[in-house]
Amino acid sequence: MKRTFFILNIFICLSVAAPAQFTTAGKIEYERKVNVYAQMAEMDNNDWFEKLKSQIPKFSTSFFDMIFDTARSIYKPGKEVEGNNMFKMFGGGPAMENVVFTDFAAGKVTANKKVYEQKFLVQDSLRKIEWHEKDEIRTIANYKCHKAVGIICDSVYVVAFYTEDIVVSGGPEMFGGLPGMIMELAVPRLHTTWVADKVELTAPKETDFVVPDKGKKVTQKELFETVKSSFKDWGKLAPRNTWWTAL
Repeated sequence: MKRTFFILNIFICLSVAAPAQFTTAGKIEYERKVNVYAQMAEMDNNDWFEKLKSQIPKFSTSFFDMIFDTARSIYKPGKEVEGNNMFKMFGGGPAMENVVFTDFAAGKVTANKKVYEQKFLVQDSLRKIEWHEKDEIRTIANYKCHKAVGIICDSVYVVAFYTEDIVVSGGPEMFGGLPGMIMELAVPRLHTTWVADKVELTAPKETDFVVPDKGKKVTQKELFETVKSSFKDWGKLAPRNTWWTAL
């Protein structure tokens, strides 16, 4: 009996002392959901949409993949969702083709973005967001995640849940800067969320990190100002379209 307790105690001590298993490379699949009803309710004249409401789902869903290691990451469109083409005029279109490559070592980001029919190649330094930690924890894709909130575009509130168990300071689109990977992101004013639904522990290949290089070369600020000017006569839709380009 004493021998049994002795062996059990050794096992417990080794378990407690064993280092945590951190994820350093892999692939995350994010499900992005846009509340189409909420977006349309903000339009200047949405009477026509009320007539269509019963014919379309409330949410537009799309998927994106994040392939990463400790030095870099790439975020790009994932698997196709049947019937998503009809949402290009109902909220599913913005940022559907974004490809974002982040070089953590160099502190640089390269993003290929399509704004309606025009393509842009954003080349800039990593965006800095002043994140504020909150006392909330949830489990996402089997990872323990902590809550943080921040602001983009001077007034757009962002909510993130990140995990320290993935030791990469990245996330969907151009978001990052937290002590781990962002597993859930919400931008309430865009009525949009990104949630990691699975993580594959596979080593990335060099070919995974290829970014399309076609498009007008701009910084993120230049893109934002260009789009802001283009949408100035779009009424209530103008700010939202501009915020999409800032992601």
